[in-house]
Amino acid sequence: MKRVMLEVAYDGTNYCGWQVQPNGITVQEVLNRHLAELLKEPVETIGASRTDAGVHALGNVAVFDTNARMPGEKISYALNQRLPEDIRIQRSREVSRDFHPRYRVSEKTYEYRILNRRFPVPTERFYSHFTYIPMDIEKMRQAGEYLLGEHDFKSFCGAGAQVKTTVRTIHSFSVERENDLITIRITGSGFLYNMVRILAGTLMEIGGGAYPPEKMQDILAARDRKAAGPTAPARGLTLIKIDYKNGKEEEL
Repeated sequence: MKRVMLEVAYDGTNYCGWQVQPNGITVQEVLNRHLAELLKEPVETIGASRTDAGVHALGNVAVFDTNARMPGEKISYALNQRLPEDIRIQRSREVSRDFHPRYRVSEKTYEYRILNRRFPVPTERFYSHFTYIPMDIEKMRQAGEYLLGEHDFKSFCGAGAQVKTTVRTIHSFSVERENDLITIRITGSGFLYNMVRILAGTLMEIGGGAYPPEKMQDILAARDRKAAGPTAPARGLTLIKIDYKNGKEEEL
């Protein structure tokens, strides 16, 4: 028995998120099915990040155990020939049997993309959130500075989350604009349910002039979901990468 790690990229538009569920097709379900067909045995993948319906990924991480003789690094090539076009394995490799993608220390990087112009662009409709309200990215940057470091992010936690603590650490934050596209990029040790989307919704309110940048500090201190802005739509969010920090053996 060996454990294989996959780096998974997917367009989340047609999926009900990552995790297997009874009411719709998911990325994990598709991976499990095609891996089982390829390796001729039941396969259950474990994902590092259970992304929501409509959320995309360039570098989600999953592992599975197998008795198959196929080398770990070859599985990506064989699996990609079976998968639908909106899911692709970027790399695969064998890792230690005790490696768990959710419990090993890591940093996750997300991007939220905002199309900010007078009218929408159809080709961006699945990969960004459109708003015609002019955004002041300097105000958004100033607000983002309050997020850096360790804080209680309870105000930015979606309803129904089951966590022991809402304290998280944000290592880096940026807001950049290229033509009509604004990209919020955030890296942290972990994120709460809907946290990045709520942060994005709050930053858009600040960028649109509803609040001054200093309001972000008050929202953090409130520790109340009602104090923050709306949850931005899933289509603008992409999990960019997951970096594991405690040993090169598991780094993809």
